[in-house]
Amino acid sequence: MKKEERAALYARCSTHDKGQDPELQLAPLREYCQRRGFTVAGEYIDNGVSGMKDRRPQLDRLLESARKRQVDLIIVWKLDRLGRSLKHLITILDEFKALDIGFVSYQDNLDFSTPSGRLMFHLLGAFAEFERDLIKERVKAGIFNAKAKGKKIGRRPLTPAVAQKVVSLKMEGLSYRTISRKLNVSIGSVHKTLLNSGSASAELN
Repeated sequence: MKKEERAALYARCSTHDKGQDPELQLAPLREYCQRRGFTVAGEYIDNGVSGMKDRRPQLDRLLESARKRQVDLIIVWKLDRLGRSLKHLITILDEFKALDIGFVSYQDNLDFSTPSGRLMFHLLGAFAEFERDLIKERVKAGIFNAKAKGKKIGRRPLTPAVAQKVVSLKMEGLSYRTISRKLNVSIGSVHKTLLNSGSASAELN
């Protein structure tokens, strides 16, 4: 006898949804589960929570239930209800896949247990990688243009007074890390200052 799958339903209404009732998302998801013979093991609702937030209480609960293998399938109204960005969405879906948990996006007609759904999952991953490459390319172009205009890239050098304190503290035997904390500057700046002053070797303590 086939095991009845346990489904978790996730809904989110943001502050921009103008008081939208989560039931508008949940009702069709419950009907879908009934038609497919799934048991609704839990409903997780983030109401009035922006999709751009890193942490969402009910999404965190849902992920914890998935990790504990308390559900077999996760169903959402639309993909944009789940991930705050393409990268975030792919990260979550990757975890579901690693946990062997099914995923359905009702409104998008996506079921990642089907061949077409798996193809869409791979396409989303390719789009996410393309997006990352575009961002890297823009950053590199920005740095190149800044350098071409004579702008200095990287940390600003320490003031002469602070640089002298770095040298003095090092001569007292303090470590790079201790000097960094004491003067509230980065370890890299401490190291660079000491190298330029000839007071230290290239190795960090």
